[in-house]
Amino acid sequence: MRYAVKKKQPNSKMCMVCGLKNSFGLRAAFYELENDELMAVFTPRAEHQGYPNRLHGGIAASILDETIFRAIMIKYSHECFGVTVEFTSRYKKPIPLDAEIRVIGRITRDSSRMFEGSGEILLKDGTIAVEGRGKYLKMDISKLGDFDAQEQEWHVVPSPHDPNEVEI
Repeated sequence: MRYAVKKKQPNSKMCMVCGLKNSFGLRAAFYELENDELMAVFTPRAEHQGYPNRLHGGIAASILDETIFRAIMIKYSHECFGVTVEFTSRYKKPIPLDAEIRVIGRITRDSSRMFEGSGEILLKDGTIAVEGRGKYLKMDISKLGDFDAQEQEWHVVPSPHDPNEVEI
């Protein structure tokens, strides 16, 4: 199905998943969709491999976990984050390097302090490569470590490649 992109979420400086200045990071972009799901887009590189020409499973789990917990920001703003309490994944197909990968995350249950979500990593042809589920504690982003939005360069970085709509 085709969905409109409502807005793009912020990136940071050094996060392994979204850090734009982390030379080993994924540099993923996150887009809030009209169906209240979150889509991450990234292209795995050679430094992200496990087996030759395949994305490392731990990195696959990291991008899926982050996409699911960031989905809570659709409802509560860019200041509410999720802290992972429990995460499980099921690997179905290998993920190749050097090809754009899409990751979908959604909230499946929301209470006052906790939420749950699910998501998938999709290959270029739409096939599900990895499925994941998680439980998360709601946390104000300013309470996470020594977080300083200015120091961490936590802001939306527009790109000429940002889509207005996506097919998933």
